[in-house]
Amino acid sequence: MAACVDTSRTETAQTNPLSREPNMSCMDDHAYKYANFCRPSFSDVVSCAPISQNHPKTIPKPAVVVGTDRDEDGGHDLWLKMQDEARSDVEQEPVLYNYYCGSILSQNSLENALANHLSVKLSYSSLPSSTLYDILMGVLAEDQEIIRAVKEDLKAVKERDPACVSYVHCFLNFKGFLAIQAHRVAHKLWSQGRKVVALLIQNRVSEVFAVDIHPGAKIGRGILLDHATGVVIGETAVVGNNVSILHNVTLGGTGKASGDRHPKIGDGVLIGAGTCVLGNVRIGEGLEHMRVQRSQHSASD
Repeated sequence: MAACVDTSRTETAQTNPLSREPNMSCMDDHAYKYANFCRPSFSDVVSCAPISQNHPKTIPKPAVVVGTDRDEDGGHDLWLKMQDEARSDVEQEPVLYNYYCGSILSQNSLENALANHLSVKLSYSSLPSSTLYDILMGVLAEDQEIIRAVKEDLKAVKERDPACVSYVHCFLNFKGFLAIQAHRVAHKLWSQGRKVVALLIQNRVSEVFAVDIHPGAKIGRGILLDHATGVVIGETAVVGNNVSILHNVTLGGTGKASGDRHPKIGDGVLIGAGTCVLGNVRIGEGLEHMRVQRSQHSASD
């Protein structure tokens, strides 16, 4: 039996004047647009057949992973773990079948999945996901250092954030993680002189995730951007490895200097919520610095 939608407010389905077919309902049109958002092989996993309780969907087997050798850092194992977690989530919540298939289970590598997920998140009417996917994938495919950093970030969030229940949960739902990965691509583009595209990605990340990181900023590996809302990091800022940054943190300039004008954060530093660090100041390695909210540190003018 085909699925249908019924409400007490109307007896006939509303038609969408912009629909590709005059008799297609608004809901069908929206579903069509969403299906077109997703990248490779999404059409293979989104079925247009009538929904039937007698024919449950089967969870696909792992997609073929590009490169059969195990990565030195265990990245291949991490991707397989994410796929296992995705299948487990679908078993618990079958209604999310199409979402998990399009985002994880139909993708053949972490790079593909990340480029697809970010392109859907950051796209809008005049910047289609297909264009963003090509930009993102072009960088991720050629720079394995970024992919290694992505894996270290996933591990950092899973280890340091008690609210993170799985790697795939972080990958799909943690906007701090996604903002950092988009920045990594933007920073690479910035370093290649493609500043217009880099700044566009920065702007979209700011609009979508409420995280504003200048593409010139240098960010290390193993970063936890917890909650992430309101984080601002300036152009000449440097953030070391294994740093944890909570929400509403500013690593900014004083407004009275040019050139190298933003903070330098050492490895292993924890920056508490509501903190402002202004100017070209250095925060030493391993400090649980600025746990007290709303503290402000600035360099001398």
